[in-house]
Amino acid sequence: MKRVVVTGVGVVSPVGIGVERFWQALLAGESGISRVESFDTSKFPVHLGGEVRGFEPAPGDRQMGRASQFAVAAAREALTDSGLDLNAMDRSRIGVSMGTTSGEPHMVERYNDARKGGVDPDPSFFTNYPCHVIPSNVAAEFQLGGVTLMIPTACAAGNYAIGYAYDLVRTGRAGVMLAGGSDSFSRIPYTGFAKLSAIATERCQPFDKNRKGMVPGEGSAMLVLQPLDSVRPGTTIYAEILSYGVSCDAHHMTAAHPDGDGAIRAMAMAMKSAGIGTDDIDYISAHGTGTKANDRIESIALHAMFGARAPKVPMSSIKSMLGHTMGAASAIEAVACSLAVQTGWVPPTINFEEPDPECEVDCVPNHARKIDPKIVLNNAYAFGGNNASLCVRRYEG
Repeated sequence: MKRVVVTGVGVVSPVGIGVERFWQALLAGESGISRVESFDTSKFPVHLGGEVRGFEPAPGDRQMGRASQFAVAAAREALTDSGLDLNAMDRSRIGVSMGTTSGEPHMVERYNDARKGGVDPDPSFFTNYPCHVIPSNVAAEFQLGGVTLMIPTACAAGNYAIGYAYDLVRTGRAGVMLAGGSDSFSRIPYTGFAKLSAIATERCQPFDKNRKGMVPGEGSAMLVLQPLDSVRPGTTIYAEILSYGVSCDAHHMTAAHPDGDGAIRAMAMAMKSAGIGTDDIDYISAHGTGTKANDRIESIALHAMFGARAPKVPMSSIKSMLGHTMGAASAIEAVACSLAVQTGWVPPTINFEEPDPECEVDCVPNHARKIDPKIVLNNAYAFGGNNASLCVRRYEG
């Protein structure tokens, strides 16, 4: 098995477009959450969203859906960052593995709006709707002929996609993989979460006693994964992918297992595959949505897994700043984890005011912290009971 490293990263996010701006904003504790502008929320009791502002797709990408535009932009940055010369490579050995929750929901919205207006739209635009078009658009943009697939496991999808890409590269079935996730802001999921009374009215406060819910968001992140033995001298290596673990609660369509069973098994699988124990984990990127149930169950899983050490392990949620970017969330968080092991800094959980006795965790409240983490876990949990934990470490040769 080959060692797999991250040599390029790209991000489109509510706190900034591009990795440099994204990382600066996270460490500064800046919020990308504000009143929704892309559609009218007056019929809802909530109005907050994590929208990407100021994004302009490349001229040739305008015919794509918004999630595809995000993905192509993030992939372009990641490939440029990696320094790979695609023209000198066998593109049939370069693939794309991505995750999403909603795919391209704006296509359904357009159809619905047209029919309401008495217009029978050209059905050809539906070719932009299926979620597999997102990685296909990335592959087509860069003429990549390797494995190309979408893993739509909702809010854990980014980790699933990176884990699958890791398997392909370490076994030699792919030479290089672009891996990540993408989702665009849409009134379809917004309506669903609003009807579930899951959206916060004022701000996102993961692990705070007075938290009121999550905030829907949008964005994309892509990582370039390649075998260590193919990396050219002088290339920046952000992190090494050690392992991943996946599980299914098999409990409820939307509610997590009350004892955190699936989350525990995903973390345990990731650590066992990496040959490490809980004492080796220096930082955890939390799923941390800000809902009462999710944060409590995530805390239960942490204590069950880490025992007496649980309250001492730094575990922050960048969703407090970005909102919940759905299928892109754990991919964006994987970029944050890679930057954390490279720079030594971990981002904060902002808006934290009052500890919750049911969430006894070190959520790195309100201010970034220099802890020089060597090994980190990136946790993601989703509807359908899908759980995925990705383990990365600092590259040290």
